[in-house]
Amino acid sequence: MGYTLPLFCMQFEAFCAGGLAPGWSLLVQGHSDSGEDKFEINFLSEAGDIAFHVKPRFSSATLVGNTFQGGRWGQEEVSSVFRLVLGEPFEMEVSSDEEHFHVHAQEHKVLQYAHRHRPLAAITRVQVLSDHRLAQVELARRDLSWWDGGH
Repeated sequence: MGYTLPLFCMQFEAFCAGGLAPGWSLLVQGHSDSGEDKFEINFLSEAGDIAFHVKPRFSSATLVGNTFQGGRWGQEEVSSVFRLVLGEPFEMEVSSDEEHFHVHAQEHKVLQYAHRHRPLAAITRVQVLSDHRLAQVELARRDLSWWDGGH
């Protein structure tokens, strides 16, 4: 079952010629003031594929991860560990190591997503699409040992 990306207001986009995985972390803070599922984060490759698409679905209290490459969506990975509350401030962090993307919401791990797109250095762009109010978006390089703290 495939789906198309809805049109949102682009709130943030960054490009990194050296690649965004592994070792980068994206922190997004905002306020989920809309009843609709209009928030997503995409890590894109040089070829235009979406190496990692993560989307909280407030309507079903789930978080979805997927990859779009070669013109088609892969199998969705759905997490029912959902820490976001509609109408409340939120914080999401997406980071990457050699094997996985890690998604934390409200400081709790909610999804671990195995890399489907190789080479990782080809993941050069990140975008945050949202109709929600975003207070802060921060993209930072992390030491990979940062994730060894039992997260």
